Amino acid sequence: MSEVALHAVKAPLEDYPMKLKFGLLAISVAILSAALIFVQTASAQPAPRRIEVAAKRFEFTPGEITLKKGQPVVLVLKSLDVAHGIRIKELGIDTKVGKGQASEIDFTPITTGTFVGHCSVFCGSGHGSMKLTLHVVE
Repeated sequence: MSEVALHAVKAPLEDYPMKLKFGLLAISVAILSAALIFVQTASAQPAPRRIEVAAKRFEFTPGEITLKKGQPVVLVLKSLDVAHGIRIKELGIDTKVGKGQASEIDFTPITTGTFVGHCSVFCGSGHGSMKLTLHVVE
């Protein structure tokens, strides 16, 4: 076989490893990109729902709130008159606020049901009737 014929036969074989390398690189990039997109989608938490609750003698406003199970919540308790607090044991909520101040409670409800919280700081004769009801739904 002539040298020209050998060169024609060898040329595609010499290029093969380079083509293989580029092919594997392209496949690797595609797999890593897909994995990154999956991880970002799977780990993305829904944005927290921010809810402001005003506390004044002898009520919380709003007095009832409906939440979605698994959705993060930022509950902002604001005192409009004297010191107040809120405690909902089943949801791990327990905070106090001074007169004219605010407190933020971050939580994510994981159990459905109706949960009733009460003012946890004595605020006067109607203190016992001061309640906040949270309904957690699917």
